[in-house]
Amino acid sequence: MAGAKPNHVPRRSSRSLSAIVRANVFTLFNLVIGVLWALVLIFGEWQDSLFGLVIVANVLIGIVQELRAKRTLDKLAVINEAPVRVRRDGEERLVQPRHVVLGDLILLGPGERLLVDGEVVESDGLEVDESLLTGEADPVHKQPGDEVLSGSFAVAGAGAFVATRVGTDAYAVKLAEEASKFHLAHSELREGVANFIKYITWLVIPIGALLIYSQLKHSADFGTAITGAVAGIVTMIPEGLVLMTSIAFAVGVVRLGRHKCLVQELPAIEGLARVDVLCLDKTGTLTAGGMDLDQVLPLRDGHPVEDALAALAHLDHSPNATAQAIRARYESARDGWTAGETVPFSSARKWSGAHFGERGAWVLGAPDVLLDGGDAYDQAAELAATGARVLVLGRARTLHAPQTSGADVEAGRGGTQAGGTGIEGGGAGIEAVALVTLKQRVRPDALETLRYFAKQGVTVKVISGDNPTAVSAIATGLEIPDAHRAIDARDLPHDDEDKLGELLDSHTVFGRVSPRQKRQFVTALQARGHTVAMTGDGVNDVLALKDADLGIAMGAGSPATKAVAQVVLLDDKFATLPHVVGEGRRVLANIERVSNLFLTKTFYAIVLSLLVGVAGVMFPFAPRHSTLTNALTIGVPALFLALAPTFERSKPGFVPRVLRFAVPAGVLCAAAVLLSFWAAHSGTSTLVEDQTSAVITLFLTTWWVLVLIARPLNWWRIALVASMAAAFAIGLTIPFVRHFFALEPGDLGNDLTAVGISIVAAVMISVAVKVAGTLRT
Repeated sequence: MAGAKPNHVPRRSSRSLSAIVRANVFTLFNLVIGVLWALVLIFGEWQDSLFGLVIVANVLIGIVQELRAKRTLDKLAVINEAPVRVRRDGEERLVQPRHVVLGDLILLGPGERLLVDGEVVESDGLEVDESLLTGEADPVHKQPGDEVLSGSFAVAGAGAFVATRVGTDAYAVKLAEEASKFHLAHSELREGVANFIKYITWLVIPIGALLIYSQLKHSADFGTAITGAVAGIVTMIPEGLVLMTSIAFAVGVVRLGRHKCLVQELPAIEGLARVDVLCLDKTGTLTAGGMDLDQVLPLRDGHPVEDALAALAHLDHSPNATAQAIRARYESARDGWTAGETVPFSSARKWSGAHFGERGAWVLGAPDVLLDGGDAYDQAAELAATGARVLVLGRARTLHAPQTSGADVEAGRGGTQAGGTGIEGGGAGIEAVALVTLKQRVRPDALETLRYFAKQGVTVKVISGDNPTAVSAIATGLEIPDAHRAIDARDLPHDDEDKLGELLDSHTVFGRVSPRQKRQFVTALQARGHTVAMTGDGVNDVLALKDADLGIAMGAGSPATKAVAQVVLLDDKFATLPHVVGEGRRVLANIERVSNLFLTKTFYAIVLSLLVGVAGVMFPFAPRHSTLTNALTIGVPALFLALAPTFERSKPGFVPRVLRFAVPAGVLCAAAVLLSFWAAHSGTSTLVEDQTSAVITLFLTTWWVLVLIARPLNWWRIALVASMAAAFAIGLTIPFVRHFFALEPGDLGNDLTAVGISIVAAVMISVAVKVAGTLRT
């Protein structure tokens, strides 16, 4: 195998170094600002070119933050990679996915995903779910000679296949490459920022041309005309908005990484903030993955209960949690119990079985699936009401491996034979021999985590394949509202989404939910306007995880669930979820704040440039003035606000909310600055003094916008806005700083007029944004 082609596939969780550099360096805005920077250096004074250094800093910070996030993602992705079982030189071994090579013999068990394409050479009841590729939910039985494709996963049985296509030649990788080179989940935030940039670009070109023409026509000094035009154009560009968005996402990834949480798609952080319904799979989420065998209760004398139980538990080469719990007590199968025909366990059937020759056919599974009532059924229900997981061990006349149909899965049945079991004489024909109870381990952090979600207004739905009574008992102990009103999913409507949605809204606990129904639950909740997160660890959760707005997989879960989820809790801690949701809310709420800041600047620059261009007057300030005010009212504060903690749940409508704030605030700032400059310019003061009055007004009005955006004000936010005001005041008093930024606050009348205009404008801005309904309370 040394020279065989390896399975090299680019990770979807992060971009390459070259892609990160290109995304941060080669942008339209950087090109525009680079040209303007060169013009100022050629025709103006070097102090007016400081805005160019800000762009360099933005690029460097953006690259460093993304690389930091990339390292975190790549390290966690390696931890998350489930090793692949291969047989080489007659020995079974575990290898990393990237070490699989063409021609490898790959072994399969339930829950294992297929990373490469191949041809089946061994099959022991192997069933493969290809729904992620074909959309068909029914498992496909695979026999030697059948083709299997990457992107599918085993749901039952065991088998082996030879790798025939690996790396970028594999079917699933080709599909992903056709869809996107770097797949990203839907992001209203990212799309909103991209739209802002697109529309502003179209505005900058004509308005910038008008401004340049106006300044050149009405200014005697060519250098002054160029710097005035550049000041307007540069201010129109929200150069830091993309940077702050990238930083917020990247820092979110790193913070979650410290909690052993792998974010496989960066915009999934945004989905965390919007979640209002959290669907939990009980097993592996509320309860720990393992179980302990509690009681074996014979129902009839004269049957080899323990022998049959041990034989059934040792059938599967990849035992599930139930089989592992039984194996812990019965370490090996008894002599003489050799299985002929077998039916492996699947979450759709909820039972497994085998024919042991003269000892007959034996089955082990859910009592409410295998039994049609009777004393054994009633006793099982009583045991389930205590929260125990209950199975029935029974005998059947003949065993048939069923071909599961979609309708059977929807109805919660396992097959097409009598009683829906695939067993001749199924249902009432099964002789119940013993009841088996297993103790489930409730996670110690589950109660506190559920209380957190209740406080945050996130509704929890427990969706489980287990008996509704048992699920209800555990949910009730965890104080989940209305947990005592559990619903058996087999009684739910299958073709009436509205009715299903009503029941999902009014109930919180559901048992005997099939894999297809879990997917229907997610769709029905989304149709009612909910943003749905789904957690899970088993192969039966894959379809629902894929369709949910946010799929969250447990690190100890099946490889298939971790492959489709956007977020993986690598350490299996349910208590990590509050950190996950909190980080999402922090990112989104803070990016909205920062967007308000940057776009207020953009709109006041657009309005100023239009008015100056049409009126044919001088631009009221120079680029260095813009650099100073932008640093104190936008750049520095935005960095703190973008990373601040918050618990606000994000709501749809990011773009309209930002526009309703930024447009009136920007228009009023521009009007105040122009009025202040006009009032000063009509007197006997110098041009620098007139510009100083305009800069004072610009700072005070945009500083007030900062105050409004920073609300609610706590101690550190008050300190932030106060320090920005103090820095500006100190700058006006220190001669070196005044000279560097060309400020001359020498005309007391002009300066007091500027302050008065700023106060009036601040009041008007407060009223305008409150009327627009965007002021945070």
